Amino acid sequence: MSIHLIYFSGTGSTQEVVRFIGKQWDKPIQEYDLSRTDFSTHEFSHEDLCIVGVPSYGGRVPSIAIERLKLLKGNQTPVILVVTYGNRHYDDTFIELKDTLDELGFICEGAMAVVCEHSIVHDYAKGRPNQEDYQHIQKLVETLKNNLHPIEVPGHRPYKEFHGGLKPKATSQCTKCGLCAKLCPVEAIDCHHLQVTDETKCISCMRCVSICPTHARVCDLQQVEVTRQKIQKVCTLYKQSELIGG
Repeated sequence: MSIHLIYFSGTGSTQEVVRFIGKQWDKPIQEYDLSRTDFSTHEFSHEDLCIVGVPSYGGRVPSIAIERLKLLKGNQTPVILVVTYGNRHYDDTFIELKDTLDELGFICEGAMAVVCEHSIVHDYAKGRPNQEDYQHIQKLVETLKNNLHPIEVPGHRPYKEFHGGLKPKATSQCTKCGLCAKLCPVEAIDCHHLQVTDETKCISCMRCVSICPTHARVCDLQQVEVTRQKIQKVCTLYKQSELIGG
């Protein structure tokens, strides 16, 4: 058996979680980064095990991740779904991800929800997953390894409507290094006009904010505060990573 890690990770948290889960199998690992603009087609056999990880954006799978997942082909290939979320809720992310992979020839045999630091309001689930979280995730994986079988996942159809998130912009601290444009998963930043974000392309993944060496890309502080207040009640409740389905 080979382990194939397939993930979309705007700020790196989902990548880190998926890598940790994959290592628990102690098998050869291959990685496929859905955030790469040159992502290409791949095919998997029924003897492979794929671990597909995405963050929940407003209760949905990032649209670009869905587009690039459709370049994959499974052949009754078992898959484990991993959804990371910022301590609010994953809503319809699991069912959208499973529906997509079902149509591509994969069989969902396990799923896990993992709490990570919120990518916009960083006070929520700050520093998570931490050491205690990873110890818990390790136990969940051990349970999962001994109980792989086709499962159903929570969610609703039609999926929750995604209204878009906050759109980062550059400040005067921008040094025009171009890193944000180079690594934007959807090419929403023109390398010749780095201070402008194409809001029609931007998916609010916050990668440009997280990687900027001078912290020059930010979201509007008033909009961040509105978001903070809107989700405060649910996000301040402690949640733990969990296995999904059965």
